[in-house]
Amino acid sequence: MGINPKIGITGLPRSGKSAVLDKVVKMIEEERSDSSGIPVIAGMRSEAIIENGERVGYACVDIVSGERGVMAHKEIDSRHRVLGYGIDPSEIDRVGVPAILNAVGNCQYLVVDEVGKFTVESEGFVSAVREALKYDMPSLLTLHKKSRHPLLQDIRRRDDGRILEVTPVNRALLPYKILKLIQQDY
Repeated sequence: MGINPKIGITGLPRSGKSAVLDKVVKMIEEERSDSSGIPVIAGMRSEAIIENGERVGYACVDIVSGERGVMAHKEIDSRHRVLGYGIDPSEIDRVGVPAILNAVGNCQYLVVDEVGKFTVESEGFVSAVREALKYDMPSLLTLHKKSRHPLLQDIRRRDDGRILEVTPVNRALLPYKILKLIQQDY
């Protein structure tokens, strides 16, 4: 276990986990510009796919390259279904896995949004996150609150991890607390 914290942001669905993560990322990027060409932030983000004002799926996005893959969608016909969405693990493998593995040792902060019901359907994703967490680098992850998947249980038990829950009461101040925690040893 390293000295750089692994911060897990958890909360109920639609509690604002990704919004808190976005705010922390923006604050880090504003503070740290790096002229060495090393990305400040790298890894994978999840974005809602909205059509006609309705959430119809989720894309995984490589933070550095901007490459996108549709990992979950109401129109995907798959044996993997979660909350009415069909899951396409091959898109997580194509976009998310390389985004996470390429970030290791090649950026200042690793971001994985979200370790949850869709992404753990990809064995490649599970292995990539396990591999990335072996490295001593500051990491920010959003975590599904109720999942009992072994990967999430392992992340919650880490000695170098801090799990913080987003609530309506702390949502506005939590990004500042996370920023302070993740930069304490940097």
